[in-house]
Amino acid sequence: MTHSKRIDVHQHVIPPFWAEELPKHGGDPSGWNSPEWSPEQAIQFMDENQIATGILSLTAPSVTGWQGQSMIDMARKVNEYTAGLVQKMPARFGNFATLPLPDIDASLKEISYSYDYLGVDGVVLMTNYQGIYLGDESFRPLWEELDRRSAVVFIHPAKPPMPAIPGMPGPVIDYPMDTTRTAVHMVINGVMRRYNKIKVILSHAGGFLPYASHRFAELLPGLHPELSKKELIDDMRNFYFDTALSGSSVALNSLLAFAKSGHVLYGSDFPYAPPSVSTSFTNDLDNYSRYTGDQLNKINRLNGLHLFPRLMK
Repeated sequence: MTHSKRIDVHQHVIPPFWAEELPKHGGDPSGWNSPEWSPEQAIQFMDENQIATGILSLTAPSVTGWQGQSMIDMARKVNEYTAGLVQKMPARFGNFATLPLPDIDASLKEISYSYDYLGVDGVVLMTNYQGIYLGDESFRPLWEELDRRSAVVFIHPAKPPMPAIPGMPGPVIDYPMDTTRTAVHMVINGVMRRYNKIKVILSHAGGFLPYASHRFAELLPGLHPELSKKELIDDMRNFYFDTALSGSSVALNSLLAFAKSGHVLYGSDFPYAPPSVSTSFTNDLDNYSRYTGDQLNKINRLNGLHLFPRLMK
């Protein structure tokens, strides 16, 4: 079987102007260094890993270090830059639009511009904004508009509102935790049930969500009597999950036992995961021994085509 047409839903863009300005706007509070990146380097990595298309997103901290109009302007600049790459190479790149959150009004305008003028493939959200998680009532207008557009929403972890452990930058352990936090917050506040036209992708196999899903589903009805175990499990299984940094047999055993059929997607986390790390996890993914039927081909490409049908051309 060939893997030459992977769709990578977890690949990052680093616009040079954003990277240059980031240190002046708080840098990356997670403690992770920004790697070198160029479109040419991305294409080389993709070719070496049999990736046909990378859906590009701006990683944490996104544009949260900017303030007011400068935040709005930077989000627009990032989106237009990435859209330019897609226009030049539509088969090789896609675009998850960056939103100037937590400014809801400006973000609604950016959604409109990004879909109606840039033709984006979806949007990227951080797991929290200033410590506010995505199930919060303040995000209701955002979810309503994304649901109206049947949007693909890629959720990327951000630094949680707590100090990092010395010697352990956020991406090592805090990021999977924050993904789990926002996913459960969305479920208990009805986002996944109320806005059922959206397709929400969780990074890194959903953090700890698949592994701990039944723990959450057993405990939460005691705090939220209106929720049942079955409803909680159903809503958690409505997420999509990427395989970035999660191709090991240990992670896949849990993920594939939990996720709905068609809800697991290939992800590399390039370039923030070094190419050697991404390649190692990709090799693990390809050599996992417990797939059934066409499961690997679905993860690598077919499930992505369901979310991004333009790539069928």
